[in-house]
Amino acid sequence: MPEITPETHVIDFRAAEQLLAARDPRGAVKLLDTVIAAHPENTAARLLRARAFFAAAQLRAAELEFSIVLEREPDNAFAHFALARTYERGARPEQARRHFRLAAALDPQPEYVAAARFDKDD
Repeated sequence: MPEITPETHVIDFRAAEQLLAARDPRGAVKLLDTVIAAHPENTAARLLRARAFFAAAQLRAAELEFSIVLEREPDNAFAHFALARTYERGARPEQARRHFRLAAALDPQPEYVAAARFDKDD
């Protein structure tokens, strides 16, 4: 069995990015599981795994990972936006709206502002 080094985890992380880009989220999750097992504090790996879970339609797992990222980085606009998309996909509009609005408040990118629907008070 090959020796596992910190470099191995970097390689696995980069490979997981490529797998996600190539629309293989399950392969990405598999690689990231080992990275996160070795480095549970690595927020970037958790965010990537959350994205992979979302892409694989594993919404509960995605929600958990995005929530962990936000516990560590409450000002991460992308994580708020992605968590909102997760809630939206799971038919939880109230939770989605809250996180869309937080994302837009933290980073007023057009996509975030449009999703936040500040013009709607419903």
